[in-house]
Amino acid sequence: MTTYVWDYLAEYQNERADLLDAVETVFGSGQLVLGPSVAGFEKEFADYHGLRHCAGVDNGTNAVKLGLQALGIGPGDEVITVSNTAAPTVVAIDGTGATPVFVDVRAEDYLMDTDRLADAITPRTKALLPVHLYGQCVDMAPLLALAEEHGLAVLEDCAQAHGARHHGALAGTLGDAAAFSFYPTKVLGAYGDGGAVLTDDENVDRALRRLRYYGMEDVYYVVRTPGHNSRLDEVQAEILRRRLTRLPRYIEARRAVARRYAEGLAGLTGDGGLVLPSIAAGNDHVYYVYVVRHPRRDEIIEALKGHGISLNISYPWPVHTMSGFAHLGYAKGSLPVTERLKDEIFSLPMYPTLPTDVQDQVIAALHEVVGAL
Repeated sequence: MTTYVWDYLAEYQNERADLLDAVETVFGSGQLVLGPSVAGFEKEFADYHGLRHCAGVDNGTNAVKLGLQALGIGPGDEVITVSNTAAPTVVAIDGTGATPVFVDVRAEDYLMDTDRLADAITPRTKALLPVHLYGQCVDMAPLLALAEEHGLAVLEDCAQAHGARHHGALAGTLGDAAAFSFYPTKVLGAYGDGGAVLTDDENVDRALRRLRYYGMEDVYYVVRTPGHNSRLDEVQAEILRRRLTRLPRYIEARRAVARRYAEGLAGLTGDGGLVLPSIAAGNDHVYYVYVVRHPRRDEIIEALKGHGISLNISYPWPVHTMSGFAHLGYAKGSLPVTERLKDEIFSLPMYPTLPTDVQDQVIAALHEVVGAL
């Protein structure tokens, strides 16, 4: 039997009755598109964050894209973000017609190095897009100060940080708007694709609702401005409503897994050893993934396959090195920390229902493999 970094089947069995009831609720409602389940989830997700508005969309990529467009970002603009992220972050920027601009990340926690932002700002810069990566938040104070100084919009990418806090504030409540993904692997995941954009700005919310619905507002068939078909599905919204009530439980379960790793792997750390996750000052980590680091990463992953353990790398190819973004002109060595990390980081199994005996097997296998290097 192979152990993977993520598995939902045990969780599904635990929640099966409620999930199937969610489907029955939608199918029996008589409203299958933008009905009461979407409206209910939008209100409840906004309330959870203490914000006034939430617009549900079809996936996290479009949450970023539409969020930027609702903030007025488009062709000719530049948006500063990181290359150590899932490609959809950058694909979404490109989809607005804007140009992605990358800054490096910090070696200790892999988050945007906000000390490098000022040098990346040009007259074309219109937005900053911090990615709250792996389950914890970017250092937002210097980023927000720069945004205010230069009149820049801030869109938080919260796809990996549901429920994470930064100096007590929830991820998604610090910028002008925030994009979320509800892909099944997420801390708050649907059973399919889904996304949302949070904001406290009524005008941004109105723009989002137009953009996700062809550009229509109030009157069907009347397009106010060109938009998209990017609506959150009713079934996924109803599932998310149920799962949102369990979000604190999911987070605590992930933290328990993280604590067990930290205790079990402590003997492998030290000079040249395994580097465990570092929590940045002021952050409450939710451990979307449990990313560790070792200079002989590839050997470790290959050896663990012999123990029936299949691991993941988030991310083996920084976006600036991908052929699809070669036109941006980033030479090898331009983002040295990001480029070093791609050869060293890997993710251990992390999900709320990860059995303790399976986790112990992973820990034991790492001791055997890493200890022999």
